[in-house]
Amino acid sequence: MKSTASRSLDTAAYTVSSFSEEHHISRSYLYRLWSEGRGPRRTKLGRRTLISGEAAAEWRRRMETETSQQDNGTR
Repeated sequence: MKSTASRSLDTAAYTVSSFSEEHHISRSYLYRLWSEGRGPRRTKLGRRTLISGEAAAEWRRRMETETSQQDNGTR
């Protein structure tokens, strides 16, 4: 089984639903992250919202950095 990071590089683009499922977060939490300016980069194609595999990997790195800074008491 591939890790989430490996699968993201193989995935050209996620829909909101597939991104949420793959990253084990709810759709509402993903929309909240976007409203806070903390969600992954996204592209609108007509009515569809897509997240590239590259944007997903970048977002995971950013979230890991945020978490480690919070664990260390810095921001």
